[in-house]
Amino acid sequence: MIEERNDRVIISDVTLREFGQNVPVEYLHIFTPEIRVKIALDLIDAGFTNIEILSCIHPNVAPAMDENSLKKISAAMGRIDNVNIITLVPNKAGYKNFISLGLGPDGYNHTMEIFFSAVEEHNLLNLGRHLKDTVDEYKIILKDARSRGIRVISCISAAFGFFDQIRGVLIKTDTDEINSYIDQFFDLGVDTMTFSDLQGIANENETKKIIEAIITKRKGKDIDKMVYHPHHIDGEKAIANSKIIYDSGIRRFDSSLGGSGGCVTGAPGNQPTEGLISFFNSANIETTINQKKVFSLAELIKKELYQKIQL
Repeated sequence: MIEERNDRVIISDVTLREFGQNVPVEYLHIFTPEIRVKIALDLIDAGFTNIEILSCIHPNVAPAMDENSLKKISAAMGRIDNVNIITLVPNKAGYKNFISLGLGPDGYNHTMEIFFSAVEEHNLLNLGRHLKDTVDEYKIILKDARSRGIRVISCISAAFGFFDQIRGVLIKTDTDEINSYIDQFFDLGVDTMTFSDLQGIANENETKKIIEAIITKRKGKDIDKMVYHPHHIDGEKAIANSKIIYDSGIRRFDSSLGGSGGCVTGAPGNQPTEGLISFFNSANIETTINQKKVFSLAELIKKELYQKIQL
């Protein structure tokens, strides 16, 4: 057991879920279930205890996440103690698949991640339904998940705003509404709440302004359960924002090997896992992750996967 320190960070890697779900069908012979399992096991060997691997979304949206692939990956990974293998669940159909695949506590014991947007326009674009309908459906799902003992985490997309490309306008978020969602979902039993800068639109000043507004209104409550998930076309800028988030008191971060991935709605990539770890280590902030192994893995998959797959 690692002793908790107030400066130690927890990093979740989202490579396999965010990059994997966006691989076009003509490249699935390169990014196979076997390859994904190998990367996941290498991440665990490097010290990761939180890894997003699967998405229970329709294969028309994510061909790499068809039912057969989900079965192969979950069976090959098995049940791993002390590691949170995270699977994304967008709706009732996805939750039904989560249960039927045996991903609950009686089977492979995956953590389920639910997600919705802080902005109505993005929720309609990403999930195809109104925000209220999404939240109401998740309330039903969470009630059943709680009865089954499933660990659930939640993500608020576009928590730092959303640029509506159709109208050409930036839609700002309401931090009071965000805090209301945080309270609702913590009361419903979710373990953590992730704030996603979906399009990488918030600079350091705006990131600081929004996150401090959320934390201040909560008087610091539940800060240990908050997670930062930045998308950005520039990994260094995403990491600079992560420093702002760290200084605010948050100690949980999402990242992806090589900065790969992004939302199917067209959001840019993630902050690079190897760069984030390097930043924290250079600042003498403990990650408990083997930096050398992560750098080697990032270089390998960039060469063998990213450069061969056109997204």
